[in-house]
Amino acid sequence: MAGKPKLHYFNGRGRMESIRWLLAAAGVEFEEKFLESAEDLDRLRNDGSLMFQQVPMVEIDGMKLVQTRAILNYIASKYNLYGKDVKERALIDMYIEGMTDLNEMILLLPLTPPDQKDAKVALIKERTTNRYFPAFEKVLKSHGQDYLVGNRLSRADIQLVELLYEVEEVDPSLIANFPLLKVTHGSLL
Repeated sequence: MAGKPKLHYFNGRGRMESIRWLLAAAGVEFEEKFLESAEDLDRLRNDGSLMFQQVPMVEIDGMKLVQTRAILNYIASKYNLYGKDVKERALIDMYIEGMTDLNEMILLLPLTPPDQKDAKVALIKERTTNRYFPAFEKVLKSHGQDYLVGNRLSRADIQLVELLYEVEEVDPSLIANFPLLKVTHGSLL
């Protein structure tokens, strides 16, 4: 039996959070090795663990995987959360790319200069309610299923739930006009 995956990242959500969510949804226990100093990061860089000199990095199945999407794709494939065929994987990837667009806006919000923060929040709210949430609501409505793809839990559903939490931190009222997101994915929360 292989050991628990080991996650290397800072003590924060950032780009590791989706990986944590996906492992948890798959029922996989994991260990975390928080980088607490510049020296911790340098140690990983100098020992060759970080192909592109950056984290997140996950040690799993004898590999040291870097790059968030590659890590997520591997975990989703390994634990059957990546669709049953190439068509389902394409839909999952498409939905996730849309989620990533909105997630990146939220992820960078703390780094926004104070004089630009209100405009950035307004843009996030506008895109959430006029672009992203309507698209996911439409997908759920179009097939009447509880999940985005294939009527079974996938990486897309897990990342959507994570995104709902992130949007809720910006403004809890943004989900109010999206009953299927609220009910269907709220049940996964």
